[in-house]
Amino acid sequence: MPRSLPAPDPDPADAADPLRVWFRFIRLNRRVTAAMSARLRGLGLSIPQFDVLSTLTEREGLTQQDLAARLYVTKGNVSGLIDRLVEAGLVERRPIPGDRRSHALHLTPVGADLAAQGLAAQAAYVGQTLGRLGDDDLAAFEALVLRWRALARAEAENPTD
Repeated sequence: MPRSLPAPDPDPADAADPLRVWFRFIRLNRRVTAAMSARLRGLGLSIPQFDVLSTLTEREGLTQQDLAARLYVTKGNVSGLIDRLVEAGLVERRPIPGDRRSHALHLTPVGADLAAQGLAAQAAYVGQTLGRLGDDDLAAFEALVLRWRALARAEAENPTD
C-alpha cells in the first residue's frame, strides 16, 4: 500500500483561492508533461506521437477523423502526424471496404512494441509520483478531478462568460 506523503502547509490566505489552485494545477501539468516528454524522447517519441500510438493500442482501425476526435485535435493536425508515423514504419493505413476516401489506421509490430514501451514508461512515472499517494488521498483527488471535469463540461455546454 502506498504511503501518504505529508501535505504541505498551505498559507491560510491562499487555501481557499481558486485562482491559486488553478495556477498550481497548470504548473503541475507542465511539470509532468515535461517529465513524460523527456522519457518518451528517450524512446524516440514525441508526446503527440505517443498519443496516437497509445490510442491505437486501445482501438485499432480508427480513421484519421475518428482519431482526431479522440485526441481533441483537428484532422489536419493528425494527417501530418500519421504521415510521419507511416514513414517511420510505426503505423499503416489500410483501405476500408466501400469507403475510397478513408483508411483504417493500424499499428505495425514495431509500432505496437514502441507503444508498449511508452505505456510502460508512463506507468512507471505515474507510479513514482501519483502512485505514492495513499488510497484515501488518491480517491479524494480523483473525486475532485471528476467534479471539476463535470463543471468544465457544463460550462462548455452553457457558457456564462
